[in-house]
Amino acid sequence: MSKPGTVYLVGAGPGDPGLITRRGADLLGRADVVVYDRLAPKELLDLARDDAEKIDVGKRPRVTENDQQSINDLLVAQALSGKTVVRLKGGDPFIFGRGGEEAFSLKAAGIPYEVVPGVSAAVAVPAYAGIPVTHRGLSDSFTVVTGHREEGSPTANWEAISAAGGTIVVLMGMSNRAEISSRLIAGGRPPDSPVAIIRWGTTSHQEVVRTTLDKLAEPEVKPPATIVIGAVAQLDLDWFGARPLSGFRVLVTRSREKKGEVKALLAQAGAEVIEIPVTEIVGPSDRGAALDVAIDKISQYDWVVATSSIGAEKVYDSLVRLGLDSRHLAGVKVAAVGPATAGAFGKYGLKPDLVPTDFIAESLADNFPPPPTPGEGKVLVIRSEVGRDTLASGLERKGWQVDAVDAYTTRPRQVSDEAILAAGQADAVTFASSSSVKGFAAAVGLDSLAPVVVCIGPVTAATARQMGIHVDVIADEHTIEGLVSALLDIASTLPK
Repeated sequence: MSKPGTVYLVGAGPGDPGLITRRGADLLGRADVVVYDRLAPKELLDLARDDAEKIDVGKRPRVTENDQQSINDLLVAQALSGKTVVRLKGGDPFIFGRGGEEAFSLKAAGIPYEVVPGVSAAVAVPAYAGIPVTHRGLSDSFTVVTGHREEGSPTANWEAISAAGGTIVVLMGMSNRAEISSRLIAGGRPPDSPVAIIRWGTTSHQEVVRTTLDKLAEPEVKPPATIVIGAVAQLDLDWFGARPLSGFRVLVTRSREKKGEVKALLAQAGAEVIEIPVTEIVGPSDRGAALDVAIDKISQYDWVVATSSIGAEKVYDSLVRLGLDSRHLAGVKVAAVGPATAGAFGKYGLKPDLVPTDFIAESLADNFPPPPTPGEGKVLVIRSEVGRDTLASGLERKGWQVDAVDAYTTRPRQVSDEAILAAGQADAVTFASSSSVKGFAAAVGLDSLAPVVVCIGPVTAATARQMGIHVDVIADEHTIEGLVSALLDIASTLPK
């Protein structure tokens, strides 16, 4: 029998995917199987390997013992098959998360396991709502209690909790809040004690409703929600909702291979990000044969130029296929169309000799030096199979001999009906390339176009206009950071 794999009980945090621990993120990248909860942020699944099996065991409130037992059995079975398993649980595994029961099952089966604590909703959710659970002069302690009661199990001693003083944080208490309210008042809490109900805390859907203890049952707030009771609940140190894009849904169009960069910047600014990969990068029709020939004979060129970060990466891929490394490019100058492309070269130890002032092909051609002897210098241009001829033509006009090699191609990607529906709910859409505009039109359709359109640069904007799309903003700096900055500049004018 093979050696069993290890099961890692990982706390996913309360909702914001950025709150996962470094240990948890590392384990997700190594897992063969990820078993995840309903409240675990789905964005964290992007940290797992593409070939990892992802199993949804999402449960609804008032789960039965048999449901939990089936999860325990699943973890044991996956580990016995020799797989590394991450059990991704909302919040912290050992705080009302039934992680202890799963650990007992693993221990009984002789399965090695590790517990990776997570950020608990008990402290994170109030913090994201601008409420410190302790505050000098208001509360020097806090009690965390579950408001959920299994059938047949004893109820919490709410009267004693009330008498203990300090802040009370109730998790999973929405269905029993009328009883919680009356019993806390019976235990001595003043009826007008401040209360904050925080729904979907730490996420872009976060809502905060403030009331008093005697009116706790009145607001129509659906779970999941965290209830904060006590003097600190009257504090309003809002930072999360004050971010410039809070309340906005922004659609990010990208290729399947380029994950997360735009999304991370927009989320940091408070946006709810809808990320839909509308294109995919594939090899050229010759499977890279022409690129390999050119790279093999790179010494015949004075310059190698990449028009995108993908192109720079394809240069390295070719070197690997040929059994070479970046030393093979010694003596050849390197040019990049912009900082992202320069950064891609930099990952392989190549510092570009030229990056234009404006990050477009026209600017690169304008900034390119003339050849030492007209008609003799040679340039290798690495581009997309569906790219423009602007750069090659511009360099030829300057007297260079140009070999333009197609290193990859971009094509529309099929998206789900669910994604198309989500796109139609966006307040703004960002386009970072002409291919993303074309991919959106082909994969999603212009009927689902958001009311505000932001483009990374004039070339992308021109493509959008050619397709009948009204462009509201063009980034001054033609980078991902510039794209986000352009949206931030007009955020105050957008209706929420």
